[in-house]
Amino acid sequence: MKRLCTSLLLSLACTLTVSTAASNTPVATATSPVENLQLVGEARLNVMFWSVYNSRLYTENGRYENAQRPLRLEIQYLRDFAAQALVEQTGEEWDHLQLSHERRDQWLKQLTTLWPDVGKNDVIALEIDTANRSTFYFNGEKLGVIDDADFGEQFVAIWLSPDTSRPALREALIGSL
Repeated sequence: MKRLCTSLLLSLACTLTVSTAASNTPVATATSPVENLQLVGEARLNVMFWSVYNSRLYTENGRYENAQRPLRLEIQYLRDFAAQALVEQTGEEWDHLQLSHERRDQWLKQLTTLWPDVGKNDVIALEIDTANRSTFYFNGEKLGVIDDADFGEQFVAIWLSPDTSRPALREALIGSL
């Protein structure tokens, strides 16, 4: 039942509270190899009357350019979600974008083993370095690496592609609002 509710919550039409970068404060976690990144933009995803997550995008110069590296995307959850529901939503977003890749199933399995269940204020962050390695962090602690350049590009497309299911969120993240 919880999984069904989570899936419905994430797939309903949404409203969005957005804000653009108010600060160029550098960010890096203690275990992060990417340092001195600056906030590009941030947004809150609200579905109906539920706040789902806050998201933030960081780059070296505080501006977004397609395929720019290094890059950091943070999702701060405002509700509880099972890891499996997050993985399933990732697949659904790739379907929406009509993204297919021969290693897609492998990536989803890797995410299932990497990601924990999340609760209110937990943060999952993805950093893509200049070698296009994707490193995930949970509340500042390293979860693991997916060393596949294609993965990082397809994963961040969920938020950053012009064809995303959440165009207002994208605009806020890339600093266009």
